Amino acid sequence: MSKIFSFGFWNSVARLILRNRIIIIFLVLAATAFLATQWKNMQFSYTEANLLPDDHEANLTYNSFLDTFGEEGNLVILGVKDSALFTPEKFQAWTALNEELENYPEVDHVISVSNLKKLQKFNDPNRFEMVPFIKEDKPDKEQLKAYENELFTALPFYENLVYSSHSNTIQSALYINKEIVNSEKRKDFVLEKLRPLIREFEEMHEIDVKVSGMPYIRTLNSQNIIDEIGLFILAALSVTSLIFFFFFRSIRATIISMITVCIGVMWAFGVIGLLHYEITVLTALIPPLIIVIGIPNCIFLINKYQQEIKKHGNQAKSLQRVITKVGNATLMTNVTTASGFAAFILTDSTLLKEFGLVASINILAIFVLSLLIIPIIYSYMSIPKDKHLKHLNKRWIGGFVDWMERMVRHHRIAIYIVSVFLLVVSIIGIYTIKISGSLLEDMPQEATFFQDIKFFEEEFDGVMPMEILVDTKRPRGVLKLSTLKRMERLEEEITDIPELSKPLSVVRLVKYTKQAYYNGNPKYFQLPTSQEQNFIMPYTKGMNAGEDLLNSYVDSTGQYARITTFMKDIGTDKMERIEENLWPEINKIFPEEQYDVSLTGKALIFQKGTNYLVKNLIISLSLAILLIALFMAWLFRSFRMILISLVPNLLPLLVTAGMMGFLGIPIKPSTILVFSIAFGISVDDTIHFLAKYRQELKANNWKIKRSVYAALKETGVSMFYTSIVLFFGFSVFMISSYGGTVALGGLVSATLLFAMLSNLLLLPSLLLSLERSIANKEVMKEPAMKIIESDEDEEEITKEEQNHPE
Repeated sequence: MSKIFSFGFWNSVARLILRNRIIIIFLVLAATAFLATQWKNMQFSYTEANLLPDDHEANLTYNSFLDTFGEEGNLVILGVKDSALFTPEKFQAWTALNEELENYPEVDHVISVSNLKKLQKFNDPNRFEMVPFIKEDKPDKEQLKAYENELFTALPFYENLVYSSHSNTIQSALYINKEIVNSEKRKDFVLEKLRPLIREFEEMHEIDVKVSGMPYIRTLNSQNIIDEIGLFILAALSVTSLIFFFFFRSIRATIISMITVCIGVMWAFGVIGLLHYEITVLTALIPPLIIVIGIPNCIFLINKYQQEIKKHGNQAKSLQRVITKVGNATLMTNVTTASGFAAFILTDSTLLKEFGLVASINILAIFVLSLLIIPIIYSYMSIPKDKHLKHLNKRWIGGFVDWMERMVRHHRIAIYIVSVFLLVVSIIGIYTIKISGSLLEDMPQEATFFQDIKFFEEEFDGVMPMEILVDTKRPRGVLKLSTLKRMERLEEEITDIPELSKPLSVVRLVKYTKQAYYNGNPKYFQLPTSQEQNFIMPYTKGMNAGEDLLNSYVDSTGQYARITTFMKDIGTDKMERIEENLWPEINKIFPEEQYDVSLTGKALIFQKGTNYLVKNLIISLSLAILLIALFMAWLFRSFRMILISLVPNLLPLLVTAGMMGFLGIPIKPSTILVFSIAFGISVDDTIHFLAKYRQELKANNWKIKRSVYAALKETGVSMFYTSIVLFFGFSVFMISSYGGTVALGGLVSATLLFAMLSNLLLLPSLLLSLERSIANKEVMKEPAMKIIESDEDEEEITKEEQNHPE
């Protein structure tokens, strides 16, 4: 049955392709043109990657917070650490810059030292009013010195809002319009208006301006991703084409392969656009992945074509046999590779689902393109010359295969000892792996905007917001003195945590009213007593002072309050400890029957998302292994062979995990992908080897040793070729400025190299050592599908060709 399917199906496919070349070329071009029209639907992500499912409790809490207070990450900050800022010339320039920024339609308002207002008490009638902090249009040197002294000593209300408590650093806070903060307009504002204006200001006035805030960081980070897509594609094409040319020494073979993978890249972008997915750090990897995974398809097809030409010199027969004899093998390997990526579709993470779906679709698409384009283009070209076939007899490749055979024949014990040693060491390394959920860790550390982040971390104790939402369960419950005192106690607990900044909330405004009542004396910057509250209340009637702050930190009903703190770039483990330490204090300060309190914010969501992905790592990898094991069970119909084939593919994964532990590479969203990707690709070699091994068993009357060595010689060269291409192809990702992408490229490359050696040394050794239990027809049954055709099959193909000549 399998033979009928194999010959009948693939012969039909071969005839269909070669007899309808013009139609197929037209269809490929039409499909490419259609998918090219979908590029316009590609969107670049303007928000942080949400790693959690939409219905996850943390997401529901965050969305509830956004419904109450709107977008949290709309603050861009400009910082200056310059002792000469409070001199007339530089201060006027700083004032002009802030006024220009406030006039932009994308900016709601700006808080800076130049437009600062302070709360002042007036009598007759009793009232508070916000009056300008700096009264003169052009203050002189002495006046500016006095204002500087007053700001740093007498206005604690503006601490960490306008000035740093650690030094004389000044910052301006730009509140971006919430309607555009998650849209393309934000990108236009940051890249085309804000950055050029800041550069011009720095050059003109010799003032070093640091810029940060989540909208700014996200914009430059997204732009870096966009820039790197082109870099990756160019690098992947360059590296793979050089390696391809080195192997084949044929310019036209190299060009044909590059045409094939370039169309695959165009299709990849088209599929992303067709599905209306965003370009994220993960989906940006798919186009170069298609190049790296597509080239081995081209190697198999072109290598087989040249072998057939060398054998009989008949071009039509060679092209027919390329499809008939290699079709199954390339289909099987592409299906297993796609399965490694498709496992991500079964997770609950939208980000991983999109990545898995697009990657698996395009891996199968590049297989179809290779099978169509390469035979058709060669059919219009002259037969390869002898110089193009010289690579088939490379001595150094033969030497490599001979070395493998010697190792398997004479040093199996050494292979097992090394394997067990690597296993033990890897398990030790695995226990040292850490988990990281930092929003900033994978960002390009040499970039200017990353250096600015570090500046603000030192001066203002962080840039990533963490939010605490307090529900008082009754209207106007926030402004009750008992609630304000509870909030103050929680803020004191937060201030004692070194990784968190001094919080911002309505408590600060209420404290400021008491300071203003006592004529601005900073020692009275504290919550009023109930008696003082009675004296102060008449002054607050009709007061619109601090309305922006009040509206930002208390909802319109007065039932919900918000406490905002900014956190440094800390890992998951520290964040978890902070959260664990905060909750007992929160529960002690806010009784559950009176208050509902929740922790949220982008940084916290990302940290929880990382933990969620780590759990999904085990699920997705298990699913990938299960899918591929089921596929191989159907293919080889032997449970023992499945177990034997999994050992050389799981060992490299464990070795890589151990390396991560010893090298200090944490488990994070980028490195989580390594295992499923590498497993899906490395198992291809196993399928090739076992398919050839079973074929040799039948040809050699079930003699294990002869069959193993024959299979090793036959498949060793193609395994080596494809593994080298994949190794250097994935190494391309190491040129990235993103730490996670660098780790992904390096780890996948290393895993595939280990997998090649494991499949060429450990797998044959296991087959030889377990020959008594597997060298029989019951264990090695006729496969469900022919993968590699034998000489017997070739005779049937020849008959088939005679019955259906071209």
